[in-house]
Amino acid sequence: MWNIWILVICSTLLCLCRSSAIEVDYDPKALIIDGQRKLIFSGAIHYPRSTPVMWPDLIQKAKDGGLDAVETYIFWNAHEPIRRQYNFEGNLDFVKFFKLVQEAGLHGILRLGPYVCAEWNYGGFPVWLNNIEGIELRTDNEIYKNEMRIFVTKIVDMCKEAKLFASQGGPIILAQIENEYGNVMWAYKDKGVAYVNWCAEMAAAQNIGVPWIMCQQQSAPPPIISTCNGFYCHTFKPKNTLIPKMFTENWTGWFKKWGQKDPHRPAEDLAYSVARFFQAGGVLINYYMYHGGTNFGRTSGGPFITTSYDYDAPLDEFGNLNQPKWGHLKQLHAAIKVGERVLTNGTATTKVYGNGVELTTYTNSITGERFCFLSNNNQIEEATVVLEEGNIFVVPAWSVSILGGCNKEIFNTAKVSTQTSIMVKKQMDDETAKLSWMWTPETIKDTLLGQGIFTVRQLLEQKRVTSDVSDYLWYMTSFVVNGTSWKDATLYVKSSGQVLYAYVNGHLIGSQSGYAFQFKNPVSLMPGTNNLTLLSVTVGLQNYGQFFDKGPEGLNGGPVVLTDNKNVTIDLSSNTWKYKIGLNGEAERLHDPKSPHARLQFSSEFLELFIGMPMVWYKTEFKAPPGTDPVVVDLQGMGKGHAWINGNSIGRFWPARITDSNGCGTECDYRGKYNERKCLSNCGNPSQRWYHVPRSFLNDDNNTLILFEEMGGNPSQVSFQTVTVGSICANVSEGNTLELSCQGGQTISQIKFASFGDPQGKCGSFQKGSCDADLSISYLEKECVGRERCSIDVSGATFGSTECANFTKRLAVEAIC
Repeated sequence: MWNIWILVICSTLLCLCRSSAIEVDYDPKALIIDGQRKLIFSGAIHYPRSTPVMWPDLIQKAKDGGLDAVETYIFWNAHEPIRRQYNFEGNLDFVKFFKLVQEAGLHGILRLGPYVCAEWNYGGFPVWLNNIEGIELRTDNEIYKNEMRIFVTKIVDMCKEAKLFASQGGPIILAQIENEYGNVMWAYKDKGVAYVNWCAEMAAAQNIGVPWIMCQQQSAPPPIISTCNGFYCHTFKPKNTLIPKMFTENWTGWFKKWGQKDPHRPAEDLAYSVARFFQAGGVLINYYMYHGGTNFGRTSGGPFITTSYDYDAPLDEFGNLNQPKWGHLKQLHAAIKVGERVLTNGTATTKVYGNGVELTTYTNSITGERFCFLSNNNQIEEATVVLEEGNIFVVPAWSVSILGGCNKEIFNTAKVSTQTSIMVKKQMDDETAKLSWMWTPETIKDTLLGQGIFTVRQLLEQKRVTSDVSDYLWYMTSFVVNGTSWKDATLYVKSSGQVLYAYVNGHLIGSQSGYAFQFKNPVSLMPGTNNLTLLSVTVGLQNYGQFFDKGPEGLNGGPVVLTDNKNVTIDLSSNTWKYKIGLNGEAERLHDPKSPHARLQFSSEFLELFIGMPMVWYKTEFKAPPGTDPVVVDLQGMGKGHAWINGNSIGRFWPARITDSNGCGTECDYRGKYNERKCLSNCGNPSQRWYHVPRSFLNDDNNTLILFEEMGGNPSQVSFQTVTVGSICANVSEGNTLELSCQGGQTISQIKFASFGDPQGKCGSFQKGSCDADLSISYLEKECVGRERCSIDVSGATFGSTECANFTKRLAVEAIC
């Protein structure tokens, strides 16, 4: 009985503790949280790009990686898809997300937007805004401002009701209004300036009790804090000298579009960017992204943003540690935190040595403590620096050494002592892995005959017609030609994007894709009446740029023109056009295995006749792969379309979109300024072949995969696989501790290579050098094999004599999980 009362009392005290107000303040040197002067490491994890089942693990891994806070956008179009009809269920339950952040002992950063960019469909705006008469988005327009105020207030009120703001004892210490408006404000002229001022006033009036920020907005009016986004922000200086220097988006990698290669930002360069920022007086840094995740459904923007939003983030799309990036940053955070008291209380002086070398010394005048950043910004040459006290440091090119007490290197951004994890995809090899397919055609006879829902004598902009409820819009018209000259005619269609299929008299004559293009195709017309059906397809709506909301998409006025072999022209742009939104299969919910149509229409008969044909639905059943490793479906062989697991959309697919074979190299030099065209991989392959299947989408017994194939594909190669660590490697200098780990409960099964001395090569091709300790492999096998993780002191005391020359020795290891 006493145990029960103790539990009740403790639980009550915990609730009281959580509900007590936490004061958040700031000065140029620190965020001040409950009186404690802090430097903040934060990471972006977007709740809709994962699932609630994944959230606790993602948040815990963020904490384990040395983060103090988790940041997320709020996605207006996800929460209010229909005006005044809201959705906060499932992976849209942002309140639950922030409560989990708090339960993990982390702070939260709320980026309200409500314009978010984020490579998200339409930048997060609901398309129904476009249908309000007189509205203009992101400018001094009363109609838009009223809608924005209603939504922002809705979210703020929900946060207040759940006591999510630090002022209420909750996790949220900062909130953001608008997003990167300073990049485009020039285009809106005086109305843009007025809009920014209104945003600030509206936000401040919400009385949330924590500071508001605006990123990329040097003109942010007080009390709004202006912040920086980019690959590097160490040169950023807020105009208001009384506010802290914050880096709200340090881009950990980059997004990818269909047809593009995989971008990678080296861990060394990302760490360099972070260290340079804190060397220059930074107070807060937020990684964009820390976990990128997946663009489920039709949420990817762009246009042409892929379904995967991996972003080369420290946590990969599936939530695995992206090593060495995750571990390297963890060590960096710990090193900077060593100097937190000096950095947030001390004064800084910088000495320039020349050739890109700078020493910044932070000194606490009261305690005498010192903390130093020694940076070498030269892109080619390492630097040997002798400090005044006589200490000698060798600093690699394009790196920063962090010096505890200004006399001992505790971290260097270019010296990676964290393992590299090589991820592999494993396919089930038993009979349950074989898939048996059924099919049903997408019924398009009605549209090929010109049967639409409404008629207009013009070519309309696509999203204004569809309100983005579907990727698909049918434009249909008929016309009369006379004579034989039209047997060798040409059809011209000007499209604003993104994909077009052209049918003449019931036959597909061609297709094309692009941002904006002119479709040109030969066509044979018959004397008399001919039917023209154009299917326009969006692949994510635009999400960035001045006036991006105006688009356009689809045919949008055309023109649509026919020319015969005598150069006689017929302009069909002002013809009578019939319209139909979406597919018949969408209306029949063929993607949902519980719908009557999905149960009755699919058949296995004559499947081989329809493989490779466009506009076909495929269906199969499968067993969930055993274990807990992340699951993917390999859609190799498919063309373009959409995929569902048990009725849950896992996004668009387009394996037929192949990257070009140029621009990928085996080496990636971290030195020098990074951009998204540097360090590319996956040349000559589909932009995305594998698609994430969250385990929370799967049943224990039977599961159903349904594919809509738009352009023609072969499902016979489709398979389910798991993602796991295949091997791990490291190349670490002596004096460090190497931690090896296999994720997901796996154990280290074999030491494939180990050498302490001067090993050569790289992961996957290590070789012994001129000297090697006898105990290298045997010691690793003893300490690591059969275990999920092991910790190794890299030193001569561990591995014995190497008979090497007098230089810093290294340990190279490759292990199998």
